[in-house]
Amino acid sequence: MNAISQSAAGAGAGRATPTVKVWDPLLRLFHWSLAACILGAFLVEEGDTAHQLLGYTALGLVALRLLWGLVGSRHARFSDFVRGPRAVGRYLRERMAGTSRRRLGHNPAGAVMVLVLLAGVAAVGTTGWMQTLDAFWGAEWLEELHEALAYGLLAFIGVHVLAAIVESVHYRENLVAAMVHGRKRAPEADAIPAAAAGARVTRP
Repeated sequence: MNAISQSAAGAGAGRATPTVKVWDPLLRLFHWSLAACILGAFLVEEGDTAHQLLGYTALGLVALRLLWGLVGSRHARFSDFVRGPRAVGRYLRERMAGTSRRRLGHNPAGAVMVLVLLAGVAAVGTTGWMQTLDAFWGAEWLEELHEALAYGLLAFIGVHVLAAIVESVHYRENLVAAMVHGRKRAPEADAIPAAAAGARVTRP
């Protein structure tokens, strides 16, 4: 029994926490490039050439993400994390009860946010592009729609950032840093604290 306790303690304290590669370089480049485009578009004057270029770049990034979601690495593919309403509801109930398990990729609720943000960027970019067409030139309703969508997108981004912070604290894993270096805690590492705690309880 003492040997088990020592082994568990050694696993928890004597070694660095094992990690695995989750987010590939292209996905990380997309994430931060899109964030920069959105931030830049809000900082420059609407209608300026820079604003338009940032918008078109954001649309191109969304198109790239959609393609990468079909043919990219494991955790970048939509098939890895997009789930139906039941799975999302079940995860949210487990999360509220404190019984949810950590995912390497996006959790079901996070997947919904990914889709909402992609759709939001596409909608903002498309309405911005439509304003350059002769058919919609000077259309006030389109300008108002574009602005409303932009601020709606900003609100969802705020929720996304807040959720990343809350989840980082809850699961004791820096999700922002993971999107920089691409690595997250290995699944087997989650069992180390429990094994160590169990060993201490059963120690004679």
